[in-house]
Amino acid sequence: MDILAIRSYSCGYAGVPADEYMTVTGNRNAWRVRMVKELIGATAAVAVTATVASAADLYGSPRYAPAPLAVDYRGMWTGFYVGANLGYQWGSLSNSGAKPSGFAGGLEGGYNWQNGQFLWGWEADLQVSDSSDMFANYKFSNPWFGTIRGRGGLALDNILFYGTLGLAYGRGHIDVGSLGESNFHVGWTAGGGLEVGLTRNWSVKAEYLFIDLASESYGLTLTNNGLSSNLVRFGVNYRF
Repeated sequence: MDILAIRSYSCGYAGVPADEYMTVTGNRNAWRVRMVKELIGATAAVAVTATVASAADLYGSPRYAPAPLAVDYRGMWTGFYVGANLGYQWGSLSNSGAKPSGFAGGLEGGYNWQNGQFLWGWEADLQVSDSSDMFANYKFSNPWFGTIRGRGGLALDNILFYGTLGLAYGRGHIDVGSLGESNFHVGWTAGGGLEVGLTRNWSVKAEYLFIDLASESYGLTLTNNGLSSNLVRFGVNYRF
């Protein structure tokens, strides 16, 4: 073995020639670098995932309120109902200059039938009133009245437009000094209104009525007197 061969083997590692040793060593170093990089990347991915999961646990996942269920208003107007109302009454007394006016309120009830968008039914109400006025030497008042009416209208889901017509009745009273006289009057009424359903059971309404109570004879005025009045009222109804 010559001196060059001896040097070649002497520069190797464990009997491996130097050039082969360098090749193997280089491959091992590259593999180690690649493994380190992959380990760093995997560690970073695990860290990010853990951070996101922790944030979700800390703040909670976004919660959305469920959408409210739509109310089905089909056929909602059919059935019995009761309610209460409050309004204002003003009018005039025939064969007199008296113009009674005042607040009126009371109870009501009725029944509706609904077929598609069309509605018909009946309603009765009884009102108390402080409508009164002075004329000459006497005071006329209408302490109470009531109506029994038919109703017909058009329902657009929870909105009802209606007209009404029927019988009216009430008490008329004359005071002259310490003397008093009362009569029972019968007549007719007509009007219309708007009713809005808040739910399938509850509704609110606005209504106008013209009420004509026919003339009756009063001894204290020595004439016949009848009351024509307007009534605007607002009410609330409950359907069974």
